[in-house]
Amino acid sequence: MKKLGTIIAIALPVAVLLITLQPLGRLLLSPVECQLKRWQLPVSTPVKPDKSTPTAPVPPLIAIKKAPFPCCEGDTSCLDQQIWGENGQSLDKKVLLSSLDNSLRYLKTKGAENAYQKYRIPEISKERAINSLIRFRQLVLESKSAAELNQAVVKEFVFYQSIGKDQKGTVLFTAYFEPLYVASREETAEYRYPIYRLPPDLKDWKKPHPTRVDLEGADGLQGGKGKLKGLELFWFKSRLEPYMIHIQGSAKLRLLDGTQTTVGYAGNVAHNYKSIGTALIDDGELPSSGVTMPTILEYFEKYPEKLDVYLPRDPSFVFFQENKGEPAQGSIQVSLSPERSIATDKALMPPGALALIRADFPFATDSNELQHRTVSRYVLDQDAGGAIKGAGRVDYFLGTGKIAGDRAGVTVSNGQLYYLLLKDKSSTFR
Repeated sequence: MKKLGTIIAIALPVAVLLITLQPLGRLLLSPVECQLKRWQLPVSTPVKPDKSTPTAPVPPLIAIKKAPFPCCEGDTSCLDQQIWGENGQSLDKKVLLSSLDNSLRYLKTKGAENAYQKYRIPEISKERAINSLIRFRQLVLESKSAAELNQAVVKEFVFYQSIGKDQKGTVLFTAYFEPLYVASREETAEYRYPIYRLPPDLKDWKKPHPTRVDLEGADGLQGGKGKLKGLELFWFKSRLEPYMIHIQGSAKLRLLDGTQTTVGYAGNVAHNYKSIGTALIDDGELPSSGVTMPTILEYFEKYPEKLDVYLPRDPSFVFFQENKGEPAQGSIQVSLSPERSIATDKALMPPGALALIRADFPFATDSNELQHRTVSRYVLDQDAGGAIKGAGRVDYFLGTGKIAGDRAGVTVSNGQLYYLLLKDKSSTFR
């Protein structure tokens, strides 16, 4: 990736929208010791091939000897102040504790046992992950401030840093959210565009699978004439709304009778997502710089007929299930927690584990403007994404609704990702 250009990605458990974007303004911390680049893995860090895994010669995580808290007097960006609501931030200790409990429930399942038996870094075991979450939960309850929590974490935990996209620890962060739309359980003259249930015979479909245009037609209205007949789940006014649910992977719906429900990811066809943002830029419909998700949405609101031109270029297609008001779920089948859940490549990263992320993220001001700040957050790795691949990608769940969507639409930042595991007796980092 060129340093002069940045990539913005709107991604969820299913797909990603990649478009070029000029670098966003960043909050540069005055002391150089606290700047993001100082949190990178040292160039001299030995990254040795893992001989036991020929298909992945480089381990995705490296245990580092020193805790990554190069804090300076007057700088608090390495503290997770959101837990206690310090410095005017919204307190979310209960959200973090709930997210920890969700991961603990997952780690006691057969699925977790199978995942960790196959995990490529032997010292990161299911039992160690469980003990780490239990102890961290105790520390959150016992600590009276973010600084006190950090001190305890440094004393008791080993930090495993992701090697990132450059083997120096640089990770590209994007964000996703749960949209809120009005929908109908029945097709009407206004509500014509459906999302679909998972076909019961999907596993028997011949490959290559049908593409988006094969399944729903160029206009998005032909699904009932083919393989998707009778699988309609909910109907929407705008074709863009179900497509956005395909991208985000879940949604909260307000139905015409005044009730609410939720839908979540159930499966997809075996086709990779192709960016409609890139297609718009390639065709000269949008400029090559300064494009964000709000820009793309504004374009289609102005030219709705163009949806029939650009959506068929994306061959991917997603199926859903009604979750009856349950929160959005991640790939490990637990509820996602706003600003406390992340999606990573589950072929590389330990599912359900405790992590620390550090990057620039947008925050809404009292006047609903967005300002970027460098922050650190303790999070749980509870999701995956069809386009979230490699050690250098993280998708950050920001919650439900318009503000979360506005923030997700402009989230793109390079930062760092660490996993926290309790020190054990055999650890070289005691």
